Amino acid sequence: MEMKNLAEILKTNSYPGRGIVIGKSADGKYAVTAYFIMGRSTNSRNRIFVEDGNGIRTQAFDESKLEDPSLIIYAPVRVLGNKTIVTNGDQTDTIYEGMDKQMTFEQSLRSRCYEPDAPNLTPRISGIMHVENGRYNYALSILKSNNGREGAHNRFTFAYENPFAGEGHFIHTYEGDGNPLPSFEGEPTWVGLSGDIDAFTNEVWNALNEDNKVSLFVRYIDIETGKAESRIVNKNK
Repeated sequence: MEMKNLAEILKTNSYPGRGIVIGKSADGKYAVTAYFIMGRSTNSRNRIFVEDGNGIRTQAFDESKLEDPSLIIYAPVRVLGNKTIVTNGDQTDTIYEGMDKQMTFEQSLRSRCYEPDAPNLTPRISGIMHVENGRYNYALSILKSNNGREGAHNRFTFAYENPFAGEGHFIHTYEGDGNPLPSFEGEPTWVGLSGDIDAFTNEVWNALNEDNKVSLFVRYIDIETGKAESRIVNKNK
């Protein structure tokens, strides 16, 4: 597999949908994650990220324009002890509750499948970061329909132990724009990571399609201390 440039991937895809990046900073000091949302409809674009305890949640920017909140209002990021959960839907809560009962990341997701938004059948993408005593590993998951067909579920989990500095993996919901939207295919993309939290945040935000981007969250977690620093960028202000 060839390492890709994250910014170039984003610049050449007008609609990757929602995306998760997880990896390790170039200096090897930080566990890194980014989560972004995009939107084509007025309802999807009418959102912002706001802080919620140690995590974040989505919120309507203009409450009067909120239509169906079921698939757009959720907590994308929650923290359980030394684990940070990042997802594109309310399965964040499913993972949190399952792991709090000593279930694994993969076991916790067994009760979930793709989103009920036919004909798109949007995949549920999820990530888990485990930082403890100077050690760091992460995993990514995608729950998909069977090649765009309802009723059959494809489940994939990708685990990364002792990741190298300056490297990460990127997974997103859609291969690109379309009607219906084509689901992400294959393994998470191997990408290079560079810069401090502000440089990385700017790189990702500026690479996202100007018309479709909505919000971005970035977090750097000190692998030795567990201390986290975050950034939120919202198009709606």
